[in-house]
Amino acid sequence: MFERFQIRLPAARSGFRFLTACASVLLFLSTLIGAEANADARAPHRRFPEIELTTHEGKRVRFYEDLIQDKVVSINFIFTSCPDSCPAETAKLKEVYERLGDRVGRDIFMYSISIDPEHDTPEALKKFAEKFQTGPGWLFLRAEEEDVRRLEERFGLDLDADEYDDPKDHNISLVLGNERTGQWIKRSPFDNPGALARILGYRLFDGMVAQNGVKSYSEVPEAPQLSAGAFLFRTRCESCHTLGGGEGLGPDLAGVTARRERSWLARWISEPDKMIEEGDPEALALYVQYRELAMPNLRLEDTEVNALLEFLVEQDRERGIVPVPDRQARLN
Repeated sequence: MFERFQIRLPAARSGFRFLTACASVLLFLSTLIGAEANADARAPHRRFPEIELTTHEGKRVRFYEDLIQDKVVSINFIFTSCPDSCPAETAKLKEVYERLGDRVGRDIFMYSISIDPEHDTPEALKKFAEKFQTGPGWLFLRAEEEDVRRLEERFGLDLDADEYDDPKDHNISLVLGNERTGQWIKRSPFDNPGALARILGYRLFDGMVAQNGVKSYSEVPEAPQLSAGAFLFRTRCESCHTLGGGEGLGPDLAGVTARRERSWLARWISEPDKMIEEGDPEALALYVQYRELAMPNLRLEDTEVNALLEFLVEQDRERGIVPVPDRQARLN
């Protein structure tokens, strides 16, 4: 930076004047260096707004200094009354959380920030966290609406102006980053949980953390050829449901085609929010049984719903389970 300045010392008529001139120059240079150092110290705060948030445990924290400074983090935006994407993405991230184990809260931190601070009080956020059985190292947070908007904009997750007609609209993306190294990655929360865990656990640490159990490329099995229904189950359903593996966030779906008629299942998959709103007794019973964790509306097309149902039927038949006859089919 000093190359930009031409510093000319005055002619030295006396030793005192010369020393005075040198002292002035040194003072000028020290001021410049100090100003540049202060600018560097403030740089992170210019990059990230130092807003105040409240955790689901009722604790006040600062975004930069308390949450992300020198940390590896994941950040996404949700709201607790969301009828579709938020429960599904939180369930997916729960898989990432479980894969990382006790490293979450130690050298990796997860943050879900509400875009609906008016309704998402710390109590509401705590209840939401309890539904998904989260633990240490994963905070659910609220801040003032304008501050949340600033964070979304900073991470490139803000919507176009005409998309803000509905205040509950938000960008369904996940930000993974290491503030110390300046590495930031945007991914989908619906990506493979193992891949997301590897990014957080290893890639963002720049090789500073050894990855155990890594196999060579020659040992990697070929990717399975999945049907459309199998792919949908893995990417949309598996974070909450198993097939013969016991209950998770939702019921085990092994034998579900023998317990429910196809027409009921088709509607439950396509519009569970409406069925609960209408008071369908079976839908309400499931809602109460599973900690009032609503089945999300995944906005599936009819063809996708049918493909998913065919996959469930196929899985049950392989177990020797015969699907229950559909009442609507019998009437026809």
